[in-house]
Amino acid sequence: MAAAVVRGLGSVLGKNLREIRIHVCQKSAASKGTRDFVEQHYVDLKRANANFPILVRECSGVEARLWARYDLGKEHSVSLDNMSVDQVAQSLHTLVQSKP
Repeated sequence: MAAAVVRGLGSVLGKNLREIRIHVCQKSAASKGTRDFVEQHYVDLKRANANFPILVRECSGVEARLWARYDLGKEHSVSLDNMSVDQVAQSLHTLVQSKP
């Protein structure tokens, strides 16, 4: 399912967003789904959105979180702790489709 969501997003990230940031812990079990999402789908997302900033920030002990920055500096974030790869993809889809 996550692959379908990523393909569905295609190159539309820049339509509503200005930046995506993913915060993830390198070791915690709570960040496993987020780490797996980055490993499996980051390249496809970046390839489809080559000029769009998709930032992955790793820090020991940090809560897995997805940040979306919209026009005028407005930001929304969602916790990704204890989510599966599919749930992370769905959270990304929700933030991409939402209006600030």
